[in-house]
Amino acid sequence: MSDESAIRAVVQQYFDALYQGDVAAFRQAFHPEAQLFSSENAVTAALGLDAWLDRVANRPAPAATGDARIDEIVALAQPSATTAHVRVRDALGANRFIDELLLIKYPQGWKIVCKSWAYENQG
Repeated sequence: MSDESAIRAVVQQYFDALYQGDVAAFRQAFHPEAQLFSSENAVTAALGLDAWLDRVANRPAPAATGDARIDEIVALAQPSATTAHVRVRDALGANRFIDELLLIKYPQGWKIVCKSWAYENQG
């Protein structure tokens, strides 16, 4: 499998986990020491993976509430043999997001090491 295909597979796992609210699938896609960040409407977040997964586990999954699935890779760049940046668009309920995912290639494969998210400008 090419690096690009492997990166896209991790991002697809991310999209599937987001829609299903699947904590175990997120744990496969993310490095265990991944960090997540946001600053929206004067509310900032800087979370380790476990803290973020607690949020995921305690909110309704879009699949469970019948929400439309919205996920798209907007841009993918691989500046080196072991680093990648993927900008994605996704949704959680009525909220639309732009997520920035940074990935590192480890011996066991590509892992998301950092995520930042922001609300997508709807207007």
